[in-house]
Amino acid sequence: MQLVTVYQALNPADAQLARSQLEAAGFHAVVTNELSALSLDGYALAAGGILVQVPDAEADDARELLNAPACPDESEIDPSAPPA
Repeated sequence: MQLVTVYQALNPADAQLARSQLEAAGFHAVVTNELSALSLDGYALAAGGILVQVPDAEADDARELLNAPACPDESEIDPSAPPA
C-alpha cells in the first residue's frame, strides 16, 4: 500500500484537523513529519510541511473532501425547504 500526500500543513493542529476530517469520512489517513516539526523550530517548513497521507486508491476522493467548501453557499440554500 503506497501512501499519497493529500494535504500539507506547517503546524500540527492543521494537520490533525485534516486527518480527523478524513477519518470521520471513512478514509485511512496518517500524519507524518509531525514529531520532527515539533522537536526542531523551522523543521516543518524545511521538510516540506507536516504531511497528511492516505492510500493511493483513496487520494482523489480525499482531496475532493478537503477542498470542498466548509458550508454551502447561500445561493444553494432553498429558503422554502423545512429546517433539518
